[in-house]
Amino acid sequence: MNKTARLWRWLGLICVLSFGALGYLGWQIYLYAPPIPKQVVTTEGDVIFTGEQIQRGQQAWLAAGGQQLGTVWGHGSYVAPDWSADWLHREALALQAIRTAQLNDKDVVAVRVREEMRRNTYDDLSGAVKVSPERAQAIKQVASHYTALFGSDPELAKLREQYAMTDGTLPDQADRQALTAFFFWSSWAAATNRPNEENLSYTSNWPHEPLVGNTMSTSAAMWSMVSIILLIAGIAAMLWLHGRGEHEEEAQVPKTDPLAGAKATPSMKATRKYFFVVIGLMLLQIGMGVITAHYAVEGQSFFGFPLADILPYVTSRTIHTQVGIFWIATAWLATGLYVAPLLSGKEPKLQKLGVDVLFWALIVVVLGSVITGWLGTMQRRGVDFSFWLGNQGLEFTSMGRVWQILLFIGLLFWVFLLGRALWPALKKASETRGLIAMVFLSATCIGGFYATSLTWGQHTHYSMIEYWRWWLVHLWVEGFFEVFATAVVALIFTNLGLVRAASANRAIVAETIVFLFGGILGTLHHLYWTGTPTSVIAVGAVFSALEVVPLTLIGLEALQTWRRARNVEWLGAYKWVILSFVAVGFWNTVGAGLLGFAINPPASLYYVQGLNMTAAHGHAALFGVYGMLGIGLMLFCLRGLYERQLHADQFLKPAFWCLNIGLGMMVFMSLLPAGIYQAWASITKGLWYARSPEIIHSSVMETLVWLRVPGDIVFSAGSVWLAVYALKLLRRGRQALPQVQVKQA
Repeated sequence: MNKTARLWRWLGLICVLSFGALGYLGWQIYLYAPPIPKQVVTTEGDVIFTGEQIQRGQQAWLAAGGQQLGTVWGHGSYVAPDWSADWLHREALALQAIRTAQLNDKDVVAVRVREEMRRNTYDDLSGAVKVSPERAQAIKQVASHYTALFGSDPELAKLREQYAMTDGTLPDQADRQALTAFFFWSSWAAATNRPNEENLSYTSNWPHEPLVGNTMSTSAAMWSMVSIILLIAGIAAMLWLHGRGEHEEEAQVPKTDPLAGAKATPSMKATRKYFFVVIGLMLLQIGMGVITAHYAVEGQSFFGFPLADILPYVTSRTIHTQVGIFWIATAWLATGLYVAPLLSGKEPKLQKLGVDVLFWALIVVVLGSVITGWLGTMQRRGVDFSFWLGNQGLEFTSMGRVWQILLFIGLLFWVFLLGRALWPALKKASETRGLIAMVFLSATCIGGFYATSLTWGQHTHYSMIEYWRWWLVHLWVEGFFEVFATAVVALIFTNLGLVRAASANRAIVAETIVFLFGGILGTLHHLYWTGTPTSVIAVGAVFSALEVVPLTLIGLEALQTWRRARNVEWLGAYKWVILSFVAVGFWNTVGAGLLGFAINPPASLYYVQGLNMTAAHGHAALFGVYGMLGIGLMLFCLRGLYERQLHADQFLKPAFWCLNIGLGMMVFMSLLPAGIYQAWASITKGLWYARSPEIIHSSVMETLVWLRVPGDIVFSAGSVWLAVYALKLLRRGRQALPQVQVKQA
């Protein structure tokens, strides 16, 4: 007990210190972010852009699809260019051509162009950026290209198709002009030296662009070496501690199923519909993923059918990424509502009504956000509609602000329902009370930290939008949801008798300490190149390396649990539940650990941010870890919601293996090779080249896209088998449920 209490104190201290450091660095980002000039003017006084246009251009880009339509500073989708890198390259070429016409010496021109584009001419007093008349001419040439591209110029129809864009993406001429101001500013910040810095831009010389002298900084290289050393040392230390530690006596697995006599209460029964919706949303996400992937070959069609007329790439990708979060989160939320009465042994008054109300509220949010997002994209309703109701244009957090507020209220209501159901178990002294407390605390953080989605507004600086967005995506999804799910899994194993309660109690707190120690400040590895100070690179590199350390043992622990369980006859009923958790351990090690660390060090991310290396890591980690965890939790809950003889387990075997094998094929036959090929292009010529049609639509890349088809087919077959299992269970589930008492926690 004393050891566990010490662990809780350490957990509290680490959370306070880590969030304090993260908050302090956020303040530094706010102070040292690239300034938005009041005007961009020539040395002769002609105004090119205004600060209002730059801010309006940011809104216009986000309303047009934003991070679902290419990237800025590397964050977003991969078919269209990174607009900051693309503008930078085009402007450098245009300026070189103009200067060469004046001075017919390419070597001298190259040096002068590099010096001119790196020179910081921002004036603090006037708030203006001054450029030469020749550079102003180059800027206007590039701007005319983008105003035509985001309009309906027939000469750029082929390029729009290659970028998976539709005609008239931004129908308003003023919005297109403002868009060019934003793209210019994002590239200006990427090339212009920071004040009092030599050869170091606001984005730490990202993207790689030899024409303007953007090469990897010394700090990025040095901190990458430090992160690798820390990773090796951390893994060695953990393995050493694990090997020399006192191994507690293993739990004696019961001779019969401890949960066989559990009775589902009315609120527990009410969670059944959540799980069937989970499978429906999963099928929708897969369908949208197939369409989105195909747009990399046919930018506006699906096997010749002009699908983009009704479902453009921006919409299909938005639904694909957003619904993925929805179904995984729904599975975890429903699991919490199911296990709470099971653990406490009591059903709070009106709990079923609350579970039903929350379900329909979530349905309204999911359908409402998808429909209004589609309408906003199809009808070009403008920046205000996009921000409040439509598509905010931010990856994984794209729903309009109204839907975010409603979801936040729904999550707080979920925490309330979970807390009132767990309260009897929290008051009662027991060996599992620490685990139950961890479930409730992490659930409270899930509800509370979603408030970070409300921190940015329409005029917030792009660097700060990215800072807060990753608080949500990294800390909310990869942090507190993972702690919540890990605690729930520990409780499941404890109740099944696979793990001793005292051991699980200490282990979950210790694992949470190790995970959050690296995970909280590891958030910063997403922010290396988003206009942040170099301290972000140092802290992000160190702590993102430490994130990988605890993942080295997860796969081993999961495999050991399965080996202990497979010889117990009654555990056959939970075979696919436990194997799903084993798969989580595998993908945690491979997807989150191996593929994650492959891109996390600054020296790696400098070249591969915004390429398919990120997509390989994202698919393996998001579905492999969080998706399989959601499926495992769902199967466990369904085990207790329907009589054992009603389950068509013969469909779960092909579902499990097809999902995991298909995911592996998708990642290692298509996404990872595509990312490596793009990385070669990025290293040799620059990011603009890796994201150019010359590479994206090369025979190599299009072949790799088609090589994704076998994996997609196998993966889709797994989801169909899972759906068949659910339909069989739903049809047979008209029968009575078990009628014995709830097991006391």
